[in-house]
Amino acid sequence: MKTIGVAMVGYQFMGRTHSNAWRQVGKFFDLPFEPVLKVLCGRREEEVKKAAHSLGWQAYSTSWHEVVSRKDIDVVDICTPGDAHMPVALAAAEAKKVVFCEKPLANTLAEAEKMLAAVKRAGVLHMLCHNYRRVPAIALAKQLIDEGRIGTIRHYRGVYLQDWIVDPDFPRVWRLDKSRAGSGALGDLVSHAVDVARYLVGEIAEVTGMTRTFITERPLPGSTKRAPVDVDDAALSLVRFENGAVGSIEGSRLAPGRKNYLRFEINGTRGSLAWDLERMNDLELYVEEGPNSGFRQVVVTDAKHPYISAWWPPGHIIGYEHSFTHTVRDLLGSIETQKLASPNFEDGVKNQRVLDAIERSAASGRWEKSSAGPA
Repeated sequence: MKTIGVAMVGYQFMGRTHSNAWRQVGKFFDLPFEPVLKVLCGRREEEVKKAAHSLGWQAYSTSWHEVVSRKDIDVVDICTPGDAHMPVALAAAEAKKVVFCEKPLANTLAEAEKMLAAVKRAGVLHMLCHNYRRVPAIALAKQLIDEGRIGTIRHYRGVYLQDWIVDPDFPRVWRLDKSRAGSGALGDLVSHAVDVARYLVGEIAEVTGMTRTFITERPLPGSTKRAPVDVDDAALSLVRFENGAVGSIEGSRLAPGRKNYLRFEINGTRGSLAWDLERMNDLELYVEEGPNSGFRQVVVTDAKHPYISAWWPPGHIIGYEHSFTHTVRDLLGSIETQKLASPNFEDGVKNQRVLDAIERSAASGRWEKSSAGPA
């Protein structure tokens, strides 16, 4: 089997999930290439050396410039904070590598557009890791919608709630620093809800939004000195879809008891669908079937369900990490066929246009167009 050389820039939370996906994908799926984990890159030599060993990489580096130019690298996987997405992606595209990037694509719309222009100009394949599209229950929801099972969609309600920064003494880590993260709950959480909405319902035409920072200063990491927080703790929006559906989208990192609560409900003319990440193998389905109609729970673990045939017998649930393995599998399929998989950088720009419109609306107090047409 042909091999494909992979380099990863970034090694913490997302670096660990991506590393696991690259290691596992060939053990469960028939692949066109054998991925070889060539080199892991990070800023702190001792930490990246340790991570490379524990995560299964052949080598490590502290220079992403050197890594993206290596001739034995075919795919550059970007798992850094948002402020490094654009420079690494631009260099990888110029070096003619396949570019695989964590979400959101960039910290700003302008940066996202530059990244899309770069991969188009270079003629390289690109993919954005909105991994929830590869959760089997969401993929099944997409099938049911496309088959017309719930009719014409009228409503989308999406929330993504967490509580990891409820404590006002939680430190001002990079996700609470606008220069590194671009935004708070908006880019971190709402970007996922927006991508799911676009995937299942369609393009978003305009929005009205609100953002709020409740805890305005926090201690610096490893210090008692406090510094301002310049990103949002919560972001909310009403949305109008191009197809006439309406919806609401909310993200908050200050929702006590909600650890990783991504949920949507979709209502159509003939039925409804609902799903919750904290019960990710269950899809709630309602279709009009007479006086005894009611919501039923579909446990998405059967071999006929998307991606599941590679894993365990029916009823043996899968987890969060599998969505990344499915994403990597589809990226490798894209490389084999030389056709773009979705979501890609075009989707990233469209998502960023919605996030940008929410920010503009929060500032203006008006409905703002998201311009989510062709990227």
